[in-house]
Parts: sequence; structure tokens; C-alpha cells
Amino acid sequence: MNKKVAVILSGCGVYDGAEIHESVITLLRLDQRGAAVQCFAPNVAQLHVVDHYSGDEMDETRNVLVESARIARGNIKDVKALHVGDFDALIMPGGFGVAKNLSDFAISGANCTVQPDVLSAAQAFVSAGKPVGLMCIAPALAAKIFGPGVICTIGNDPDTAAALVQMGVEHHECVVSELVEDSERKLVSTPAYMLAQSISEAASGINKLVDRVLALSHPA
Repeated sequence: MNKKVAVILSGCGVYDGAEIHESVITLLRLDQRGAAVQCFAPNVAQLHVVDHYSGDEMDETRNVLVESARIARGNIKDVKALHVGDFDALIMPGGFGVAKNLSDFAISGANCTVQPDVLSAAQAFVSAGKPVGLMCIAPALAAKIFGPGVICTIGNDPDTAAALVQMGVEHHECVVSELVEDSERKLVSTPAYMLAQSISEAASGINKLVDRVLALSHPA
């Protein structure tokens, strides 16, 4: 049987939701590797809405689950319905939605909290000993999900790395084409658009992350 992978999205669009390129590259690579995928997102309001053309904040509200459905082509479920026993691994693409909708890292930094349904779902994979892949800014959630001492990367941005260290992360610098693995915790991370200057650069690390997460997952 195919490996089954849950992907948690955070909206649609780099500035207020999931990074679309990262999300699509992840879904493409999983499909290329023969994995069965189900996307999830929390059924909550976005922190705010950003006009991706002008960069300005817009005076409207949007729902994270509804917006994430754009990327998933409608095949998405509320993260409350994510049952770890149904999956072999979890992957979370980046985008500011991770720091704004899946958590309040964008506002609170090292003092952030993670959206309760997302935290519960992710920690279930940790408890089950199943691998987790976090890319771009998503490793900002690592200390909350895994606890202090977790090893991961957001690339080499000093301010973001310092916030992660303050939260208890052991941060390892990493180039865009590589990944950092915490083998004890089965956590794989890669910088993606924290460093990438093109979609192909982003894909170079994301493809390796997906491949490694699948390799670490329980035999089908």
C-alpha cells in the first residue's frame, strides 16, 4: 500500500496563508513518490488578509480552511478530523500563514502559542513516533510541538533563528538545497523560501524533505 501523508495548510498566499509554491511542490513530490495525500487546515479566521499585488492589508476577513481549499482543489478537511492512525507522516509547508494563522509567532515571537487543533494534531504524530516535515517558517512551531532540544532549521536568518533558540530549539544553519534532520525525533526541516530565490531553488530542498520523510515513515 502507498504511504499516507497528512499536509497541514495555513491559507492561500505567502503573505497571509500557505506559500503556494511550497505547497504545490510538496503535493507534486508526494504524488510523484506514490504517496496518498490528504490536506487539512484549521477552520478559523485568518489573522488578516493581504493584497498580494500591492502588499497592503485589506479590510475583509477570510477563513483559513476555505482559503486552503484553493490549493487543495477542494479536497481538504478540518484539522480536527486529522487522526494520526490514518497516516504515516505529517508535512507542513511554510508561508506567513504558519506564523499568523497556525500560530501567533508573527506577533508574539518566542512567546507564541500554536493554534490548539494544529498543535494537538502535530503532537499526535510525535507521540506515535511518526515523521514530521517542516519547511520555511514552519520550524518556528517545532519547540511547541516537540519540546526543548529539538533540532531544526529556518536557514540562516539571525533574528528568526534567535527567536527559535529562545524557545528551546537547537538551530542548525542550512542552505536552501539541503535539510536538517533530528533523527531522534524524526523531524526533517528545510529553508525553502526563507532562502530560495526561485521556485527551482525551493524545490531542491523540498523534494529532499519529502523523500526523507517518506523514508522515515512506517512501512506501508
